[in-house]
Amino acid sequence: MEKVKVAVIGCGNISHAYFGHMKNFPILDVVACADLNADAAKEKAKEHEIPQTMSVDDVFNDSEIEIVVNLTIPQAHYEIAKRTLESGKHAHSEKPFTVSREEGRELLKLAEEKNLLVGSAPDTFLGGAHQTARKLIDDGWIGKPIGCNAFMLTPGHERWHANPEFYYKKGGGPMFDMGPYYLTDLVQLLGPVRRVVGSTSITHAQRTITSEPLNGQIIDVEVPTHVVGIMEFANGATGQITTSFDIWGHNMPCIEIYGSKGSLFVPDPNGFGGEVKLALPGQDVQVIPHSHIYGDSGRGLGVADLAHAIREGRKQRCSGDLAYHVLDLMHAFHDASDQSKYVDLESTCERPAPMEMGLLAGNI
Repeated sequence: MEKVKVAVIGCGNISHAYFGHMKNFPILDVVACADLNADAAKEKAKEHEIPQTMSVDDVFNDSEIEIVVNLTIPQAHYEIAKRTLESGKHAHSEKPFTVSREEGRELLKLAEEKNLLVGSAPDTFLGGAHQTARKLIDDGWIGKPIGCNAFMLTPGHERWHANPEFYYKKGGGPMFDMGPYYLTDLVQLLGPVRRVVGSTSITHAQRTITSEPLNGQIIDVEVPTHVVGIMEFANGATGQITTSFDIWGHNMPCIEIYGSKGSLFVPDPNGFGGEVKLALPGQDVQVIPHSHIYGDSGRGLGVADLAHAIREGRKQRCSGDLAYHVLDLMHAFHDASDQSKYVDLESTCERPAPMEMGLLAGNI
């Protein structure tokens, strides 16, 4: 199959995971990278043997590049994705899809008008553990899904991130930073959400950076740092999610799915692997071997799937519709808290197609 030429815009922390893994997919040909910090682009190009660095404008002007992988900060996702589509290229962004619903809707409309594909991370739900959980549900092992719980609880990113301020600005916070991993996995496992209610709070109006090189700098917090949401899924299941940057320690699971005939324990959706456990009546909890590959994958699996979708003329799994539904869902939790009422989701989406079983490494 003809390779798809890819350029990466944004050479920050997460780019290492993309560069390091995209080379494992024969369909991808990463030909260039770009960053507003030219030195950062040069460093990543040298480290990962990328043929050339470019300016952002040069990426859009190169007619041979088919996919732009957008690894900029959340506030820049919309602008870069829009320019990508306007230049006739397919777009895959880091999460969240965009900051606002309006921006997300505009990208979906633009992609449709130009007959291009647009999508967003996370792609971790394509990993072996989460596809195994999907198969167990689809094959009826836990019966009819009736509920779920999900927890993402940390003290905050100012302890370790080199430049953590954007996590506490619009487009950040625990829901918009880590929520996409959990919500995307829940949607692929259980389907779209119909309505939500939520409660949010800001525990500390300011945060002090304790990581280098900005140790001691004060951050003004502009977004909720503790978010609790209740979801009603279109299939009738109900669920709860808590995301927080205010928790110093806990003993809560990542994701649990409850069914009429059993329960399923799903590992951290920020990763591709981990133990999938099944609890059935009258039996000890059992660890289920992965039914799919990519249990130890890194970022870039979704980009490879997009490339195959381009060549095969099919939908990509990390689709714009899925990404927008998750964006809509995250906003809805905040809106419900602000308005003290249930919020109906304006969006919906199809569950992404499951990954095939029996794949060889590098294939989708």
